[in-house]
Amino acid sequence: MWQAIKADIDAVLERDPAVRSTLEVVLCYPGFHALLIYRLSHGAWVRGWLLVGRWLSHLGRFLTGIEIHPGARIGRGLFIDHGMGVVIGETAEIGDRVTLYHGVTLGGLLPSVNASAQAGRKRHPTLADDVIVGSGAQILGPITVDRGARVGANAVVTKNVAPGVTMVGIPARVVRAPAAGQASERDFAPYGIPNADMPDPVARAIDALLDRVQALDAKVASLQSQLAEHEGATPARVTNGSVAAEASIRE
Repeated sequence: MWQAIKADIDAVLERDPAVRSTLEVVLCYPGFHALLIYRLSHGAWVRGWLLVGRWLSHLGRFLTGIEIHPGARIGRGLFIDHGMGVVIGETAEIGDRVTLYHGVTLGGLLPSVNASAQAGRKRHPTLADDVIVGSGAQILGPITVDRGARVGANAVVTKNVAPGVTMVGIPARVVRAPAAGQASERDFAPYGIPNADMPDPVARAIDALLDRVQALDAKVASLQSQLAEHEGATPARVTNGSVAAEASIRE
């Protein structure tokens, strides 16, 4: 437990440029306080002292604004930056060196069944090592966010995430994948975004549609030109049926 606590302190010192000393982490960082209380509550939970574990977790929520169920499994070096509003569910699993920002939810998502029937089932996500989740992101259901993946701010993720990719949007879409032969990205990316010019998947889809519309406009213009040439070369003998046909072609 002491090794885990030391790793949690080292994670803050490594990833937060605002920190000045170890004492500042111990006294002034609610994310560290929440993890400290979690490790106590989890110790009680795994020993069968369920009510004690829940009470400690409730105390941690009251003091820090961070809700971590004592049944969750959290590795070493988790950094919860700012922290307010973070929710980590009972069956969530978090690997080593993971970073969560404020407002993140690791929530449960299962078909609607009786609550007692869900007890003991995997309902919450698994975050592998080196994952970064931006502020306000929602990761829901028994899915896996694989090693080194990044989830951008306010994204909603309900499907498995491959190693090293960056996800943004609602629903979340891949906007960046690791280079060929590179399984994951170890460089720290604040808020889960590697740089400020991250492409927008919705804007990219709209651009593709606009390109398609322009191509269709050019094709229609070409057909209209051919039709005009054909009309100029054909005697003007038009029946009622041909009028309807011509109107259909023009449409």
